[in-house]
Amino acid sequence: MKMILKNAREQKGFKTREVAQLLEIDQALISKFESGTRKPTREQIIKLASLLDIDFENLLIVWLKEKIIHEIGHEELALKALHLAEIEIQNIKKADTSIILSTLQNVLDEIEILKTKIQSFQQFELHRISKILELEFTYESNRINDNSLTLQETKAVINEGLTIGGKTMREHLEAVNHHETISYIKDLTQKNSVVNEKEILTIHNQILRGIKPEHAGKYKSDSLIIREMSSFFSWFETNKSTLHPILLASEAHLKIMTISPFESGNIQIAHLLMNWILIQNGYVFATIQGDNEHKNEYFSILAESQNKNDKSIFINYVARIEKDNLQRAIQLVSQ
Repeated sequence: MKMILKNAREQKGFKTREVAQLLEIDQALISKFESGTRKPTREQIIKLASLLDIDFENLLIVWLKEKIIHEIGHEELALKALHLAEIEIQNIKKADTSIILSTLQNVLDEIEILKTKIQSFQQFELHRISKILELEFTYESNRINDNSLTLQETKAVINEGLTIGGKTMREHLEAVNHHETISYIKDLTQKNSVVNEKEILTIHNQILRGIKPEHAGKYKSDSLIIREMSSFFSWFETNKSTLHPILLASEAHLKIMTISPFESGNIQIAHLLMNWILIQNGYVFATIQGDNEHKNEYFSILAESQNKNDKSIFINYVARIEKDNLQRAIQLVSQ
């Protein structure tokens, strides 16, 4: 690691004192990091990776490796101990997922029954349900972001291209952009396109088109954000085939809101990504209502899950929302 840090610093043209000043770390510590006589903390690793444009995930892996070697590298049975530690780490990860699933299992079972019932409907019924739920998803999602268009006004703007008196251009564009983005996501789903950075940035660009073009389709100007999003996509690739879709969609939403990679549109992207994953797996939109009561509940649960570092809080919430929307879809057929 010492050579990684030194080479990166020299490539950036920084002196050790400049790095120390920028990171508010003692200059002597920087020199010790580069000589290998002192190891940085995890917080210092994050700062160094950001400042020196080092891949955060790779640097963290090297840092962890050196911590392990320092602790047990000279032990005769180190390799056997590492093998057992690897097995235990994997078991811990499985156990965490199992605990979440066990508390959710009844709801997940109910969701699967509802999902199966919807899949038994005739094609024309599914098409009608889809159109209604898409409109409601656009309306409620924009309401969360303080758009004042009513449901009927949103429908008129989307379907008839009308301009509503007393409403801003931004509000009209939010309705049109969101509706067109849903169509784009449905097209990606039909093509079995994978969730990746290119598509997320394209979706973000569509959402902010004509509203905040200077921010559309771009992350914040922060190298740490790029590293965190790279880690996010690595996490997604690792878990997309093993996690239950409800868990995967919920965690993806939670991670995007925690990273907050965009100057504007983080809530919209988190919602759209979550629902893209759900649609890919045969579910309906998990639409969160945008009135004050439900909006406050959403932000409260999101904050609680983040503050307690307990993803199960948010996952349970999303599962409940999905169940409610599946029941709503079934009710539409009988109307």
